[in-house]
Order: sequence, then C-alpha cells, then structure tokens
Amino acid sequence: MAKRTTSGINVISTTRIENAIYLIRGEKVMLDEDLAVLYQVETRALVQAVSRNLARFPEDFAFRLSWREFTNLKSQTVISSWGGRRSPPYAFSEQGVAMLSSVLRSKKAVQVNIQIMRAFVHLRELILRHRDIARRLDDLEKRTTRHDREIRAVFLAIRQLIEAPAPPKRRIGFLRSNS
Repeated sequence: MAKRTTSGINVISTTRIENAIYLIRGEKVMLDEDLAVLYQVETRALVQAVSRNLARFPEDFAFRLSWREFTNLKSQTVISSWGGRRSPPYAFSEQGVAMLSSVLRSKKAVQVNIQIMRAFVHLRELILRHRDIARRLDDLEKRTTRHDREIRAVFLAIRQLIEAPAPPKRRIGFLRSNS
C-alpha cells in the first residue's frame, strides 16, 4: 500500500490513489474520507479545516455530494464502510486537492499531495492515450470502409469482364419470307 522512501516519508502507490478517484458530475474527484485516510487525519478534522477556509474552495474545487449521489456511489462501488455519516461527503477536484495542502500544512500533506497530483496526471495521460487510440481506430475503420467499396467495385468490374454477354442465339430452321 505505502512504500517507505529514503527520506523516511511513506509514499502511497499511484494505483491506490487512482482507485480513490471517482467521476461525479462529470469531474474526476476524491472524497473527503479517502483523502483523510491518505493524509492520516480524521475525516472530521479534514472537513473542519475546509469549513474554516471556505473561500479557498469554490464549487469547482470542492462540493458536497447530495444524498442521492452519495447513495448511488455507495451502491456502485459496494462500499458499506461509509455508513453512519450524518452528512454526505465532500468531493474534491484536482485543484481542490492541491488547495488542501495549504490548509493541512504538514509534511505528510505535501508528500501526499505530490502523489495525488501525479495520479491525476497519470489518469489524464491514460485518457488522452485512449482518445488517440479511439481516433486512430475510427480513421482505420473509415479507410477500411472506403477500401471495401473500392474492392467491391473492382470485383464487379472483373465479373462483368468474365461474364461477357452471350452472343445472340441463332435460330434454327428456315425463315419464311412474306412474298
């Protein structure tokens, strides 16, 4: 889960962080409880620090989930350990997570933020790579479709050449003249 570096500070794996990033309201976000675990503080303390510094957390940095969003998230991720909350969690965007380091002022917060920023960058790179692959597949499919039409036209022309029209049949017998 966490690796110890030569400086003595635990570093969290990128995979663990990426697994805590959710897509909510079209934004990649992390929830207050997951961040509290990473920062090794109580969720209550993290939320309290945010509440004391609300001016630093506009809606695009942090927002509180609705109960419906929270319930939907719990059912999708099969997380039951979140029970017992009195209010839905806060969700923090990448910018909100960056702002947390200024609010939580500890060496641990700085180190965790660095790892989280790297995880967000890694996810962004993956998404861009997948978009590039999808675009290339679309281009290939268009070319293949065009080539298929051209190949069908070639086969049709070859068939027409091979199947030369049969010469008109000659009638057998005598022709009657009307004279």
